[in-house]
Amino acid sequence: MSETRSRVRLRQAVLAAAELEPVASTLQASLGLGEPFHDPGVGHFGLTNSVFAVGDCFLEVVSPAQPDTAAGRYLRRHGGDCGYMVIFDLEDLEGARSRAQAAGIRVAWQLDLPDIATTHLHPADMRGAIVSLDCSRPYGTWRWGGPAWTGQIGTGAPGRLAGVTIAVRDPHTVAARWAHVLDGAVGDGASPTLRLDGADVRFRAVEDAREEGLVEIAIEGSSQLAAAGGALVLGGVGLRESEAA
Repeated sequence: MSETRSRVRLRQAVLAAAELEPVASTLQASLGLGEPFHDPGVGHFGLTNSVFAVGDCFLEVVSPAQPDTAAGRYLRRHGGDCGYMVIFDLEDLEGARSRAQAAGIRVAWQLDLPDIATTHLHPADMRGAIVSLDCSRPYGTWRWGGPAWTGQIGTGAPGRLAGVTIAVRDPHTVAARWAHVLDGAVGDGASPTLRLDGADVRFRAVEDAREEGLVEIAIEGSSQLAAAGGALVLGGVGLRESEAA
């Protein structure tokens, strides 16, 4: 990790569901979220979606709207609803893009707009999930959250994303790869943890490749999640109250 690392934040976690409802509405009710943004841009990938603001972070549910989509194939490989993508907001996007290219990591999709730029890294190379490298302009805005966040900072439901857990067969190797691309530091321990600005990415071991993926999201400051006992499972992913809350 460089001595003067620019900010790298966990901004959005994405679930994939065979049917958008009732997963999206259950997520909304369970966490007391506001009305979602439905991004017409995901139609490019053959998807529909619902995006919910949690503080200045976001939870998204995507669902195939046509046959033979990447998300549909992902759902079939995993045997049903599951975690799908993790999106990071980086001040130094070009540095991360360069590190990914030098490591031989393929780009699945890339877009540069005046208020945001994004690069989706191929999940077969990054392992565990689609990793999206984004840079908001001004930093803290978020086009993917809808008009209220495009070029400006909106208001979300109480809480924020405090971390995610990625299950893979070789967690130390995968953690090192994510850390290299994101210019982060991996803590010691049996379950390697990538420390970022205000959030952790934890990696845990599984034996079956079909069990690999985004398996847990930690949320800080959600009173409704706390009232529900601090944990629930939705869309194949565990939602838990952050230990830092």
